[in-house]
Amino acid sequence: MNPLNLAEKYMDCFYGKAPLDSMVDLLADDLVFQGPFHTFHSAKDYLESLKADPPLDASYRIVNVYENDNSVCLIYQFSKPGVETLVVQTFEIRGDRISKITLIFDTNAF
Repeated sequence: MNPLNLAEKYMDCFYGKAPLDSMVDLLADDLVFQGPFHTFHSAKDYLESLKADPPLDASYRIVNVYENDNSVCLIYQFSKPGVETLVVQTFEIRGDRISKITLIFDTNAF
């Protein structure tokens, strides 16, 4: 699976088009997630966080996509009731799994 396919499947899980539990098949066990509010160093910890505080009533609209052999960058408009913000999210791929996710957005929107 190429980086863009993995990122798209991740987005489907995150935004509820696919079961959140199916994200486990996309992530490396030693996933590194870095975002404005949280940092995780395992897929298990990241998924537990998402289950504890799921992104309810959230949606997105892709603005731009950049891809190379082992990474993809999605730029998208994030929306949920009371929140609208532009998001940049990068995915680094190792083998057939996402090994690192970097999430960037303006925290003032929240």
